Amino acid sequence: MSDRTARWSQATTYPDMWVDPDDDPRDSGGASPEGELATLQDYLTNYRMTFRMKCEGLDAEQLARRSVPPSTMSLLGLVRHLAEVERDWRNWIGEGDPLPKLYGARDADFDGAVAERAEVDAAYADLAREQAATDAALAEHPDLSERLGKDGIAVRELMVHRIEEYARHCGHADLLRECIDGRVGQ
Repeated sequence: MSDRTARWSQATTYPDMWVDPDDDPRDSGGASPEGELATLQDYLTNYRMTFRMKCEGLDAEQLARRSVPPSTMSLLGLVRHLAEVERDWRNWIGEGDPLPKLYGARDADFDGAVAERAEVDAAYADLAREQAATDAALAEHPDLSERLGKDGIAVRELMVHRIEEYARHCGHADLLRECIDGRVGQ
């Protein structure tokens, strides 16, 4: 008898995939996007979808389950963290006073990720709102080489950093999800 969770995949065509290709919302089946901006936006969209997929089907307790002590990382903490960083990216490009933190001081996004349905719903609402606000702010600047904010960050750099942030946390989500229920895949 082992207390390790058995590994499994929902996919039947390729057992190392998260879902079968026909069921994958990230695969449009069409031609790849034209141009650098469209390509960056496509990658960001797909990583956002991947992250959401890694969290689907879990209850509040599973989403809030911590990884390995002393880490406070959980899937719910990552949802809250991504909402916080979306807001912070707007601070990078804005000229005015910074927007206040959503969850409080350092690591509050992870520390406050508790197993309550209302917290889960609020975190997803925060993430959707902050993503939309950052997307809207950047849509006003389609020139990737334009420099914004007090530090003069290039739009291109910000887009790449956003992709990197989601990609890194998708990797964390892979491991967290496997520990929760054994589900594996791309």
